[in-house]
Amino acid sequence: MNIADQRQDYMHASLDVHGVAPDPYAQFDQWHNEATQARMPTPNAMTLATVSASGQPSARIVLLKGVDAGGFVFYTNYKSRKGRELTANPAAALMFHWVELERVVRIDGRITKLSAAESDIYFASRPLGSRHSAIASPQSKVVADRATLEARVAESEAKHGANPPRPAHWGGYRLMPEAIEFWQGRLNRLHDRILYTRKSRGWKIVRLAP
Repeated sequence: MNIADQRQDYMHASLDVHGVAPDPYAQFDQWHNEATQARMPTPNAMTLATVSASGQPSARIVLLKGVDAGGFVFYTNYKSRKGRELTANPAAALMFHWVELERVVRIDGRITKLSAAESDIYFASRPLGSRHSAIASPQSKVVADRATLEARVAESEAKHGANPPRPAHWGGYRLMPEAIEFWQGRLNRLHDRILYTRKSRGWKIVRLAP
């Protein structure tokens, strides 16, 4: 089949400026809850886009691990490609795509690291195997083969047992949103797009053309 011929009509729901929550966090919470209740696969999966010091963009899927008044929280290896890019350019974008609900959320903002205490708490809550993998994996670097990675995990298991400490190279980030867009697919590609932009007090809410 020709890829250009793959089309879909969007007819699930609608979205209007006067029908959304005045606060984008509340609107996000509503949509995320609806995605969870609808049993979307991995509703907290999101695309994280970063930009290197030289201006090269890159994107990957990570998992949202919290939303609070400060922003959207995720965790990773600070020495990974995304970690290095966030150090060089602490601006990023997130995107959620809940396909079956025909919804997208796009978030632009600034990045800060979580405190060591916050990262410690989350790291301790992870499955044991994931903690050992975080210690063992030199994320984004070339490795000889999988056996090398498995050997490094085995070394961590032998050394730390059931209480592996959070490595200094691993922890959390928080994206403080400056703009959040909610996209609802509509018939004939006349999609609904509602944009929240942060102001000195509160948020400005407008409709964008599809």
